[in-house]
This record gives sequence, C-alpha cells and structure tokens, in this order.
Amino acid sequence: MSSLPRSADSPAPDRRGGGSRRRAGAAISAAAFIALVLLGFVPGIVGTAVAVMLPWLWIPALVLCVAALRVRGRRWIAAVPALTWVLAVSTSITWLPAAITGSPWQTDGNLVVASQNVQASSGTADASARALQQQGADLVALTELDAESREQAIAELAGSHPYSYLVGTVGLWSTLPIAEAPPLDLGLGWRRALAAQVEAPGGPIEVYVIHAASLRPGSQSARDTMLRALGDTIAADAADRVIAIGDFNAAATDPALAAIRAQLDEPRQEAGGFGFTWPAGVPLARIDHVYQRGFEDSSAKTLRAGESDHLAILAALG
Repeated sequence: MSSLPRSADSPAPDRRGGGSRRRAGAAISAAAFIALVLLGFVPGIVGTAVAVMLPWLWIPALVLCVAALRVRGRRWIAAVPALTWVLAVSTSITWLPAAITGSPWQTDGNLVVASQNVQASSGTADASARALQQQGADLVALTELDAESREQAIAELAGSHPYSYLVGTVGLWSTLPIAEAPPLDLGLGWRRALAAQVEAPGGPIEVYVIHAASLRPGSQSARDTMLRALGDTIAADAADRVIAIGDFNAAATDPALAAIRAQLDEPRQEAGGFGFTWPAGVPLARIDHVYQRGFEDSSAKTLRAGESDHLAILAALG
C-alpha cells in the first residue's frame, strides 16, 4: 500500500539534530586532544609519557581535522588540533630543517661533537668510536660504558683524540686540550655524569656529559633529580659557550628537561624530521640530545654506529 503524501502542515524531518551531534562530537574530540597535549606539561610520569607520544600525535590531529571539515558551520574546529600540536612541538624546534647551508661537517671553524649510548652489552664500542672518529668529530662523548667498552674506546681513540676524561659509565674524548675536569655531582652520588673545560679556538668551552638514570616502572625520581641538578648547574655556569650532551633518557619536550631547555638550545636536524635515536632498529623517540649555547650556527644528524640500541648524534657548532 502506498504511503500517504505528507500534507503541507506536517513537520519536515529534523536534520538539525544530526548536524548538532556532529558539531558537538567535533568540539569534544578537539577538547580531548587539547587536554592530552596539555598533560605533556605536567611534571612526572604523565608528562613523560605524553612527551614520548607527542611527535606522533600529528596522526590523530590530522584525522580530527579531516573529520571536522565535514561539520557545517564549525569548520574552524578543524584547525584547533593541528594548531595545538604545532605549538606543543615548537618547544622542540629541531624538526624544522637546519639553518646551516653547505656541508657543516667539512667547514673549517665548526666544532663537531658526537655522542652515543654504546649499550654496555653490545661489545661494539670500538666500532662506535671508529665511526664517530671517521665523521670528523672533535669531541666524542660515550655513555653506558662497562669495563670492556671502556677499554675498546680508549684503544680506538688513543691516536686521534689524545685528551680524555672518564667517570664511571661516561667518557669524553677530545682533539683539543681538556684544561679542567672537576667531578660532577647530580644529587645521587652516581658516577654517570662529568664536566670538563675544553680549550678551543675562541675561548674555553664547558662540556657536560650525562647518562641519566633510566626510567623504571613506578619510579622516575632518580632521572628527574639528575636532570634538574644538571639544569641548576648549567644555570650557575657563567661560561659563554656550553655544551650538554649524552643520553638524557627523556624525550625532547619532557618537563624534566625544562631547566636545561631554558638555558641551552638544541640544534635543528640537518634533513628535518625529529631526529629519533631510540631504538636504533626502528627509532621512535629522541632521548639522546646535544644542547648548546654560545654558538651562532648549529646543525645535527643521527647515524648508525656499532651495534648499539641507540643511534649516535653528530652536531656541527659554528
């Protein structure tokens, strides 16, 4: 039986309800995304976890943008997740291409510094040291050194980097004289960091090498204590040129790095991108860093060296 025709007085189907639900859904999704990003500024395990995820949050941000573009009358919502993400990662600007042009690694006058966690059990610290030496590194910082890897690195770099200073699980090798090397206490009494004054053209350079405590389930206080103490130490350092380098066990926007980021800048990646360093096979996070102040130009890149589970970092500072 055919349906009766709708009379002129009959109400039209309410399509506004579906549009309202879509607008509400888009607004709620955008608000949830913003809340998640803002949690990355909260000190502690929550901020640390969000900092690791943050570089990858462009994916849900893009999905939310596409979905919001389909909402009539509220298309401006589409820009909110993307803008929020961009502002959050702007504190870690290394994902933009470096400003240095040409080949900074071959430019006279640039200081080339290298760092790698060599993974104590890998047995390839000599290969790591050799690879960084071949890249022309003036300063080589190695972390997570055990007895075997210490001896390997010492033997490999003895000819090319005659100046060195080793403390516990960290070491610094230099082609330039090391004038002073005072002990560095970061509040835990652990031998996982060092300070050294390197004599370089243009004046001395204060160099800090750190292997921050690892994150443990339910506890990250040791790592946070070390990073906070390093930030305080750098803040009290009046040197014109300062470098802090090593395995910080913290992603670029981790709140625990705030005191360090307030004092020093991190070089941009030569080829753009985020410069992920760990795990070496499929890098998902940048927990190894080079920070500096007093150098006008800088550029950085990552490379495979040895069989460590960390990629190495190479930075040219001019």
